[in-house]
Amino acid sequence: QVQLVESGGGLVQPGGSLRLSCAASGFTFSTYAMNWYRQAPGKERELVAGITSAFGAGSTNYADSVKGRFTISRDNTKNTVYLQMNSLKPEDTAVYYCNARRGSYYSGYRDYWGQGTQVTVSS
Repeated sequence: QVQLVESGGGLVQPGGSLRLSCAASGFTFSTYAMNWYRQAPGKERELVAGITSAFGAGSTNYADSVKGRFTISRDNTKNTVYLQMNSLKPEDTAVYYCNARRGSYYSGYRDYWGQGTQVTVSS
């Protein structure tokens, strides 16, 4: 049974930091690219950060809005992906979702999702 379990969300003041974790089970974690998405009320879900699988040497990419503030990393020995969020802003408030993806445009993608964790940035 595939599971992605996020943790680490909460309430933080502007300028503060949080570290999200996503523990994976039920699939071969190292072969999947891992992503963090977020969805704010009334907005579409957006990609925040991604890290490739072991095949992609763990390359990372970020949304422009979080570059220089957020860092994604993964530990394939623990089947866990992290999102370190620094210098948080009120506009970072959203539900953050962990995503595992494998495949290609030509063969199709397989996606797994976590249940989400709330991050609220407010004074």
